[in-house]
Amino acid sequence: MSSPDSNRAGLWAVIPAAGIGSRMQASVPKQYLPLQGSTVIECALRRLASLPALQGIVIALAADDRWWPELQLELAVPVHTVTGGQERCHSVMNALELLQSTASATDWVMVHDAARPCVQLADLEKLYRQVSASDQGGLLAVPVRDTMKRVQPGLMNVAETVDRNDLWHALTPQMFRVGELHQALTRTLADGLQVTDEASAMEQCGYQPLLVEGHHDNIKITHSEDLALAEFFLEHQL
Repeated sequence: MSSPDSNRAGLWAVIPAAGIGSRMQASVPKQYLPLQGSTVIECALRRLASLPALQGIVIALAADDRWWPELQLELAVPVHTVTGGQERCHSVMNALELLQSTASATDWVMVHDAARPCVQLADLEKLYRQVSASDQGGLLAVPVRDTMKRVQPGLMNVAETVDRNDLWHALTPQMFRVGELHQALTRTLADGLQVTDEASAMEQCGYQPLLVEGHHDNIKITHSEDLALAEFFLEHQL
């Protein structure tokens, strides 16, 4: 695990946006739902592009995406697109393949959900600052606040109450070296593992990513009521 001079390393962002968000039961993918006069993904992109160190963004889109060309983006960094894959991990891999020809293997990449429009610039800066000083990579996260229950397999009956003291909710962005994340995803996919986030792939390869505490308003748009909540958070962050 290398730890080159982080001050010389570039910073990029990857957004997997090839999903359709079926749980929203909307006529368009959730990342294109209206939010604050634009769309969910535009709000997320503007937040990432406001990070001064960022050099560019790669977005993985569905092959039949007809909404992306309709957006009127005015961002301070270049935006590139690739075709996404069947699962999130495949989309991230496709984006990393593009970055291989642009970025250094020791550059950093932040992978962020297209459906997280409320991430705060202060959290992005905190993540970048703390993870740049680490050779393990890291991710935004928040500690679990509620009592956690584990159910019996296949049932909805409580099997046990889980100690929440050491439990955290994983958020995005998740930040790792371009080359190391590419290697980790290549290995996990070759092993038949379809990890649900980048930190899981890194963990499979022996890394121990740093948890950087963020804000609880960094929600992921999943259900219809989340849009109103995101609107509320964005209004009160300004």
